[in-house]
Amino acid sequence: MTAYTPTDLPAAVSLRGVVRQFGDNRVIDALDLDIAPGEFVALLGASGSGKTTLLRTLAGLDPADAGELRVPEARSAVFQEPRLMPWKRAWKNVTLGVRLADPKARALQALTEVGLAHRLEAYPATLSGGESQRVALARSLVREPKLLLLDEPFAALDALTRIRMHRLIIELWRAHTPAVLLVTHDVDEAVLLSDRIIVLEDGRIAEELRVDLARPRENGDLGFTAIRNRLLSLLGVEKDDPASLGRDHNPFIAAGYPLSAIAI
Repeated sequence: MTAYTPTDLPAAVSLRGVVRQFGDNRVIDALDLDIAPGEFVALLGASGSGKTTLLRTLAGLDPADAGELRVPEARSAVFQEPRLMPWKRAWKNVTLGVRLADPKARALQALTEVGLAHRLEAYPATLSGGESQRVALARSLVREPKLLLLDEPFAALDALTRIRMHRLIIELWRAHTPAVLLVTHDVDEAVLLSDRIIVLEDGRIAEELRVDLARPRENGDLGFTAIRNRLLSLLGVEKDDPASLGRDHNPFIAAGYPLSAIAI
């Protein structure tokens, strides 16, 4: 699959001069941002740069204090924790809060897409971490979102599960074509998955990089390495620093699995 090509369609997300403020602390500072329909955007930045605040504002969980914000009505979010109701079976978690003609059948369809049809009746306590996150993804899919918001949904997973989840999210994105905003601390993850990477600093966009790399991608490729090194420089990490290999945030390397063996 080739790299994402911008379209002339109206933006799925449009922000103009958006401000989010807590007391005297302006976390989002007069931000302008467009995300095109079907575009996969990753958001990087140091802790406190405003990443999660921006995602929560787009999700409608927090209001903007100023500016203009246009987002699709059909939107959903997946967080680092699956946030499943422990007393409800998997299929009931998937359809929670959604009115459907045949909710169990629709839940089965969504769980089949994430490879969990056999866990339809399971309670959350019996699911692994990766299975729980896949139920959370199915819960987002059943809403047929035009905008999918991902707040570090793979951060707590082990290395192999994270590899599988990366593959799954690309498959689901291709099948459903929502606009996606992924908040992550992992530079390799951002380059691996996204069409465009935004670096946020003090609530403003410090840099935007388009990832003009055909899929599948491998981190040993020259283009991949060039984008990664540019991002690390923007984030204040030196190339010869061990963190530049992603050991602090990259479970693949921490567990001994080189990303060069993984193609997405």
